[in-house]
Amino acid sequence: MSGALKELLPETDVPFYQSTGNEEQLFEAAWRQHLPLLLKGPTGCGKTRFVSHMAAKLGVPLYTVSCHDDLTAADLTGRYLIKGGETVWVDGPLTRAVRHGGICYLDEVVEARKDVTVVLHPLTDDRRLLPLDRTGELLEAPDNFMLVVSYNPGYQNLLKQLKPSTRQRFLAAEFTFPDARTETEILMRETGIDHQTADLLVRIASSIRNLAGIDLEEAASTRLLIYCATLLKSGVAFDDSVTAAIVEPLSDDADIKTGLHEAIGIIRG
Repeated sequence: MSGALKELLPETDVPFYQSTGNEEQLFEAAWRQHLPLLLKGPTGCGKTRFVSHMAAKLGVPLYTVSCHDDLTAADLTGRYLIKGGETVWVDGPLTRAVRHGGICYLDEVVEARKDVTVVLHPLTDDRRLLPLDRTGELLEAPDNFMLVVSYNPGYQNLLKQLKPSTRQRFLAAEFTFPDARTETEILMRETGIDHQTADLLVRIASSIRNLAGIDLEEAASTRLLIYCATLLKSGVAFDDSVTAAIVEPLSDDADIKTGLHEAIGIIRG
């Protein structure tokens, strides 16, 4: 594909995503104008699904990297490997996206090592370049390349923050959990569960989210609600589904888990 935007795919060919604002319009504008995009929001609120949805809608490849403490710049750009007795260069996911076009999505970018952001900087300004020191190449990103990163601002500490100088290289969009009506529709669409049960799960999540940051490190995510609804739909008992999909993933503390069960019991009635 050249600089032209591919014709948008039919909705039936695009992974389901329920918009909660103007995020799709923003993403398409960033894509057309060759601008990098930063997605901020809590774990499990739909950031990764949103990127998959947009990549399919725009008709471009998606290279997803889940960042972690040991992720280095070489993991993104590539390295020399021995194959069949020969030393050959193997592109990493970022380099493949720059060479051939597509969206490179770095999930939880603050988890990666510091040298990763250094590699990203030339790709996030008007140069749109990727220097490969080991091969001596200087790759210029094509028109159909886009860099997208995400992180959870509420789960950072002093050692894992995105520097202001890096944040200001990106457009940014803040994600949060959907409103109750939208989240209920998402559960029904994703799992086929009935409206009454979906509404109950959303009310449970809303109550638990009020505890996030006080008794819990993270809130009950939409993802966990989908897991719970999936178990219920498959015939697992309600208490077992809630325990496995919501209570246990949220805490290891026995007192907190007891409190969660009590709160859920009150909401259930």
